[in-house]
Amino acid sequence: MIDFHIHSVFSDGELIPTEIIRRAEAIGYRALSITDHADHSNIDFIIPRLVKVLKEIQPYTPLVLIPGIEITHVPPESIPELAKEARKLGAKIVVVHGETLVEPVKEGTNKAALQSDIDILAHPGLISEEEVKEASKRGIYLEITARKGHSLSNGHVARLAQKYSAKLVINTDAHSPGDLISKDFASRVLKGAGLSDTDIQEIFRNMEDIVRRKST
Repeated sequence: MIDFHIHSVFSDGELIPTEIIRRAEAIGYRALSITDHADHSNIDFIIPRLVKVLKEIQPYTPLVLIPGIEITHVPPESIPELAKEARKLGAKIVVVHGETLVEPVKEGTNKAALQSDIDILAHPGLISEEEVKEASKRGIYLEITARKGHSLSNGHVARLAQKYSAKLVINTDAHSPGDLISKDFASRVLKGAGLSDTDIQEIFRNMEDIVRRKST
């Protein structure tokens, strides 16, 4: 399993990074990114600490560890600036908290995210066709999620991604150890979103490609 969307105690997760890594290692993960929630108040606190701890742990685990961040609930106009700051601080995976159906994310967040230097638009809800076209054009990945609530729009996201050749990933958005999943369960979530076995293998290849590019 590869997972680019996990939260630690640096935001609203239950575990410190070291324990997340050990628990993921124990259930067969191959790579992960810790992407805590950030806005202007804490982005410069979280990223340097994640960079430091993942660098310290990397020699002692077979997992590929990639520092990241999830820009969350900020005004859409602030997303480009925060994405740039995240890169400068050392985030290799930049996620934006998309317009999920179950939270009051400000309208325009998906659009602003897709015009910024990000890697993944998480749980983008009822994303528009024009926004999916933009994701496809710019090579930004759209997330299929295993998280309850956020997963309500998985089928919509998958259908439009297929229609416009946008790339997909699957993540857990894990906040607690019980949220981590196996690759087999990830495959079932993807099937539940209406994707075929061929589509699922392509998604896993997408994720392997991200690991190769972001771990160098």
